[in-house]
Parts: sequence; structure tokens; C-alpha cells
Amino acid sequence: MVRKSLQVVLSAVEVESLRSEIADLEERESHFKAQLEHIDEILRSARLSGYLYMRMRWAALPREQPPIDDTEVDDWLPRFIVLHGSCIYLYTKATVDYGAFVLSGAVWLAINLWAYISYYDLSPQDSALLPDVIEVGRLPCLTLEDEASRYCFYILTRHGLRYECSSKSKIQVDSWLEALQIDCKLALDPDDLNEPKV
Repeated sequence: MVRKSLQVVLSAVEVESLRSEIADLEERESHFKAQLEHIDEILRSARLSGYLYMRMRWAALPREQPPIDDTEVDDWLPRFIVLHGSCIYLYTKATVDYGAFVLSGAVWLAINLWAYISYYDLSPQDSALLPDVIEVGRLPCLTLEDEASRYCFYILTRHGLRYECSSKSKIQVDSWLEALQIDCKLALDPDDLNEPKV
């Protein structure tokens, strides 16, 4: 018995639509590859990079009431932070939480970005220029429910925006404080370079 091959006949409009979709996918692939190459270049030459928990606060304006004490508010979000050149880049966390907070930039790229390339924007979510940073220092250690203590520090810009950062690794926090002190040419309180506040 000779089986007849199944033939699918597409109209000219359908063929053109498929060609357009393929061209669009190829363009997106090229765009993502360019973004990956750019991020890879940044990470390879970055002064410092890694995952930190972060939240943002605004300083009170003149004659405004001081901000309420929100120490117990758990609005910390994981971000991948990169210190490169004269800028701090903040990337949205785009992975499941399986201990990736200690992965290097190269491993983070290889494992995570390709898996989520179709769903996440690879551009930085936010950035801060080092010349705008006017103060950095330690914050009291943070202890959340069912979690080990986190070491904390802050980055204050001249615009009044304060980035509060935390990590379970004291070494990681010390590295960021030291790097920011040098790159921002800031004179830190000696206590901020020694033991964390409690």
C-alpha cells in the first residue's frame, strides 16, 4: 500500500505571515544576543557584582516630618547589583531562589538569563551614578522571621534616594562598603568598616 503524503497548502497571505513571524523571531534573537554580549562585557570588567536584597527610601524634604520607623517592614527584594565604571546597575532577579545569591556573574549569566530570555527585559531596572553618591554606611543587622541575621548598609544619593542593601554574608557587605568608599572617594566612619551595627 502506498501512503499518500499529506500536503498542506498555504495561501499567499499565510506564507507572508509566517515569513514575517520568522523574521521577527530572528530579529529578537539578534537583539537578545547583543544584550547578553553587552552584559557579559560589563560583568567581566565590573569592579564588583552579586546578588543583594534591596529596598529604596526617600529622604524627608525640608519641613517634612521624618519618615516613620519601618524597620520591621519586609519589603526587601533580591536584585543583581553591578558596580561598573562610574555607575551602579540594578538588575531584576529573574530566577527561582536556589542559593543563587552567591553565584558569580558568569554563572548567573549562563544558568539564569538564557532560561528566562523570552520573559524578562535584560536592561537594568535602575542605575545610580557614583558622583551622585554622597554617603554610604552600615545599618543595624536585620533579623526577619525564620531567617538568619542579615548584614545591612545604605547608599545615599544627592537626590535624596537611599538604597538600603542587605546580605547574609558579612564579607560581601564589607566588600561593597570598601569598594564604594574608594570609588566614591568618601570618608567613612571607621566604625562602618569594622563591626556591623546591632
